[in-house]
Amino acid sequence: MSVLQISQGTLRISDTRVLTIPALSVHAGESWAFVGSNGSGKSALTRALSGELPLLRGERQCTFERIARISFEQLQKLVTDEWQRNNTDLLSEGEEDTGRTAREIIEEHHQDPERCLALARRFGITHLLERRFKYLSTGETRKTLLCQALMPGPDLLVFDEPFDGLDTASRQQLTALLAELNQQGYTLALVLNRFDDIPAFVEFAGVLAECTLAETGDKRTLLSQALVAQLAHSEQLSSTAIPPPDNPGEVHRPPASEPRIILRDGVVSYHDTPVLHHLDWTVNPGEHWQIVGPNGAGKSTLLSLITGDHPQGYSNDLTLFGRRRGSGETIWEIKKHIGYVSSSLHLDYRVSSSVLNVIISGFFDSIGIYQAVSERQQQLARQWLALLGIQDGEQPFQSLSWGQQRLVLIARALVKHPTLLILDEPLQGLDPLNRQLVRHFVDIMIGEGDTQLLFVSHHAQDAPACITHRLTFVPDQGCYRYHKEICRA
Repeated sequence: MSVLQISQGTLRISDTRVLTIPALSVHAGESWAFVGSNGSGKSALTRALSGELPLLRGERQCTFERIARISFEQLQKLVTDEWQRNNTDLLSEGEEDTGRTAREIIEEHHQDPERCLALARRFGITHLLERRFKYLSTGETRKTLLCQALMPGPDLLVFDEPFDGLDTASRQQLTALLAELNQQGYTLALVLNRFDDIPAFVEFAGVLAECTLAETGDKRTLLSQALVAQLAHSEQLSSTAIPPPDNPGEVHRPPASEPRIILRDGVVSYHDTPVLHHLDWTVNPGEHWQIVGPNGAGKSTLLSLITGDHPQGYSNDLTLFGRRRGSGETIWEIKKHIGYVSSSLHLDYRVSSSVLNVIISGFFDSIGIYQAVSERQQQLARQWLALLGIQDGEQPFQSLSWGQQRLVLIARALVKHPTLLILDEPLQGLDPLNRQLVRHFVDIMIGEGDTQLLFVSHHAQDAPACITHRLTFVPDQGCYRYHKEICRA
């Protein structure tokens, strides 16, 4: 029986990126689906399965004789190439169209007219064989490309995003064709963007996160795991409103026209050693910033200025939420606009408490609950847990994975609907799957609310998709200069 096994594998994607596959075994006749978000390494995995990526460490053993990798992203290029064949220089005298037929595409690499006809019959495209490939519909081009891949009789088929761009009817039709191939003994590996895309006939599944094949196993068992179930749950949450505040009249929101933060020529030093060195920075309404820099660069110092905790905030030209520092504002008037989550807060949250009570404590900015809780606050906290995909609010907070705990703490910070949510190294200490979970839900919770985000990290690639701007601390002759950029419109 043919098998593909990868053990402790590290495979080169580029000079700076690798794909990690701790353990994977694909046996003849099996059907697999691997799910990952954009940038998680899905296309790299298809090349790893087909033997196209260099193995840096570990072992890869494969007894499949013929592997076909089908990337439907290549379809657009193929269609474009066919249209370009009509350039004047390529046309013969009297020739009006040089585009190849579907038959010619199918037999491009393997000439066998009888097999071509048999495959065309199987997929219901016999009537299209003499039609120009570039005139076919999206579904028809995919069937043609599938026939082309099957021409040499491969024993392992690897699909890169097979359902991408298809309408509902075409997806159902392609799913039926893939199920038929699997029933006929073909080994299938589908690499997908969504858990919803996993066909019912698939037996095994894996989850990709940050170029690591983080989990693999029986599909039903895998999808029942809490982390994976939460990721799958998050796919259903686009355009979902986050729970409302406890008392809408008490939500503190500065005027929409006022910048949230203005720091002019910011300077902080300790014993004549500069920590912040002439930083000019403005955070306008609607902006979500990532703050990037190495340890010791001054990121935490900048945060302490924003939260009102740093004594040198009074000696700087600093305006927070429309109030100049030192103009008589209290620490409460600053902190009422801020939700804050950090690794140190996470470590400090050691009280024995249910998940539900951790969320509720966000209404009081406390670690633990020391006052009466209203029925509405309990109801809102349960809505936040439902948003996170956590069903049992009475389970101990400490029983959750580290990433799930971090996620609950972020929801705890958001229950009061702050103007600004500060996440200080929120991915620190998390494995790839938990990091993906946190990033995904940050996008959902920030994208559907009015709160703006300051996301502090060591690496630009840590940013969730909602980030609009980036402030980078760049080493420069013993201190730092500051690079500001727009990440997206």
